[in-house]
Amino acid sequence: MVGRTKPGLLAFLAVALTALAPAARAGTPVTEAVRLDTPSGRIHGTLLLPSQPGPLPVALIVSGSGPTDRDGNSTLLPGRNDSLKLLAEGLATRGIASLRYDKRGVGASARAGPREFDLRFESYVEDAVRWLQRLRADPRFSTAVVVGHSEGSLVGMRAAASGAAAGVVSIAGIARSPAQVVRDQLRPQLPADLWQASERILAKLEAGQTDDSVPEVLMALYRPSVQPYLISWFRHSPAREAAQLRVPLLLVHGTADIQVGVQEAHALHAAQPQARLLVIEGMNHVLKAVPADPARQQASYSDPGLPVMPELVERIAGFVRWVAGRE
Repeated sequence: MVGRTKPGLLAFLAVALTALAPAARAGTPVTEAVRLDTPSGRIHGTLLLPSQPGPLPVALIVSGSGPTDRDGNSTLLPGRNDSLKLLAEGLATRGIASLRYDKRGVGASARAGPREFDLRFESYVEDAVRWLQRLRADPRFSTAVVVGHSEGSLVGMRAAASGAAAGVVSIAGIARSPAQVVRDQLRPQLPADLWQASERILAKLEAGQTDDSVPEVLMALYRPSVQPYLISWFRHSPAREAAQLRVPLLLVHGTADIQVGVQEAHALHAAQPQARLLVIEGMNHVLKAVPADPARQQASYSDPGLPVMPELVERIAGFVRWVAGRE
């Protein structure tokens, strides 16, 4: 199922849908600090509970790559955009509870992070599975759905494959192998000699081997301590994971996303044709309505006052309710 909505219709849709479900919007959501003990330390999160009585469906929100925290903010960028916090708050007004958390090594969970050399992609998957198991055992919740943004899309699909989630929402997820995405991002930026060096390193990492002759200018990307993580990440194919999913899948992408092209969502849909596909006109990578102008795109990554797209919240809430009704 493909959905397209012009930005000018969003305000109308938001008002119309609000009128259809006034009960789900009454009251102020309750915020609860939660923590998860893991072998490497304690992970901290935020549970947002709608005011109405339960049991309620709950969404586990998984953030994207790098030092991105539970709210969708990264220490690599100035300011905050609060994209995932705003998504959680929007879901709460629509009767959907949520849990979002700082990944190990990030934010309040910094002390739970192992040495960079010891970090693996599977560590993030294991943490998501633990959170999902916690939510499923909580009598306040009826159904648990994982909502993964960017790299969190692959984490979410892998976690759902364990049987811990009743459904998956992938937002701005890639379909191709992570190594191929890295190639495509680097190719227009590197001169011929560095491109050849990058290709050599990528080929070794894809083969499960480290490379000890990284040029200094590429060290930030391929430093020895991060190579084991890249090897573990490169093993996975998001398209293959989508094809193998046995739970409902909603694929969401914005046409204004300058980090991950909308063709990735179409490729995931081709791999899993039973998935629902939602393409939102004008939505960028941080889930906000922003034109393609580079300056305004950049500004949106540091503007918490800019709301996330109303259609995004409505359609995810509707999908979660639909999944909950299947159980």
